[in-house]
Amino acid sequence: MTPAEITHRRVLNVAIPIVISNATYPILGAVDTGVVGQLGDAVPIGAVGIGAIILSGLYWIFGFLRMGTSGLVAQARGAGDVAETKAIFIRGMIIGITAGVVIFALQIPMFWASFQIAPATTEVEVLAQSYMEIRIWGAPASISLYAITGWLIAMERTRAVLLLQLWINGVNIALDLWFVLGLDMGVEGVATATLIAEWTGMALGLYLCRSIFVGDQWRDWVRVFDRVKTRRMASVSGDIMVRSMLLQASFMTFLFIGAKMGNVTLAANQILMQFVAITAYALDGFAFAAEALVGAALGAKNRVALRRGAYLSSFWGLVSGVVLMAVFLLFGPTIIDIMTTAPDVRAEAKSYLWWMVIFPIIGLPSWMFDGIFIGATRTRDMRVAMLQSTVVYVVILFMLVPTMGNHGLWASLMIFDIVRALTLWRYYPALEAEADR
Repeated sequence: MTPAEITHRRVLNVAIPIVISNATYPILGAVDTGVVGQLGDAVPIGAVGIGAIILSGLYWIFGFLRMGTSGLVAQARGAGDVAETKAIFIRGMIIGITAGVVIFALQIPMFWASFQIAPATTEVEVLAQSYMEIRIWGAPASISLYAITGWLIAMERTRAVLLLQLWINGVNIALDLWFVLGLDMGVEGVATATLIAEWTGMALGLYLCRSIFVGDQWRDWVRVFDRVKTRRMASVSGDIMVRSMLLQASFMTFLFIGAKMGNVTLAANQILMQFVAITAYALDGFAFAAEALVGAALGAKNRVALRRGAYLSSFWGLVSGVVLMAVFLLFGPTIIDIMTTAPDVRAEAKSYLWWMVIFPIIGLPSWMFDGIFIGATRTRDMRVAMLQSTVVYVVILFMLVPTMGNHGLWASLMIFDIVRALTLWRYYPALEAEADR
């Protein structure tokens, strides 16, 4: 790979399908929220929000499958090791299916512990429990999709990722509308729609990765379970798992603290979280581009290409962040009105909307550094940086929430992202130097 090969066009070719793909995911969350919001009650909105974030938190513990797979495959691809790209995929699928089965088996104590840590009202807990008991059947498929997506991103097959996400979210949205508004299934209908979408999505994902299964390399079990390669994947996975657990714990803490402020604030924060999700998933598209380009450059031992991939990906992330700020400023109140018909929830959400307007620029550096470090598999640095950031976040929560209430909660989340970026920036010079070795 030469530096000239990493152009604006290449970055956009990798990133734009991911931006569109990732943007559809929070749109799905907005539809989930909007469908139950038509019931005119804050309780179903809060139940779907809590149920979804608990399951997302559990599943994203295994998010290392997407991130670790992406970084390792990108480097193997940059080094020209086709057999290893296939072996990494098989390792990821084995881990994903196994993890899903374990989570399903342990659902009762995990759900109980979630509500013991931060209980909501009885009405919300009952509906959230029903939602999670249905969706948990999709755990193996949902977690395995991380490995599938990570492999496709590393291979720069992002149009396939877009097709996969459009299928999952399209099926989910169509069934949401049918089950909830047509069949009056309520919260259970939202959960059933997601379950069906996850399993059909896994089937499509395996089809999109079918080139892996050409020939016998994919079932070269000596390579798949090679001690050195497996140990490296375990090390990368362990670091990312700790990092992901800390990140999810931070977001779950945010939600649970908001739940103690009452059903209306809980529902308002759930609606505003859709803005956060839209921002994160849209800008993550450029972080994913950084993963593929930085990983391949590191595999090829090309420091100049690594720097150029990081720079161009971040440039287009900044452009997109500014666009999102403008959209939220101009259309934020209308989006809130669409997502709920409850007057008190609408008013509460709008009072905090300005946090959403500034969030894209505040969050961008941390997401871009995440992509760069994942591509380089500098996961130990990510783990240490996240631990430091989480400590700061907890201290800020104790300082701001008692005096500023929900504004303090949102301010703490913004500061958390700023600290995440600063702690990773400190390690960046060592990352670049690795390409020279």
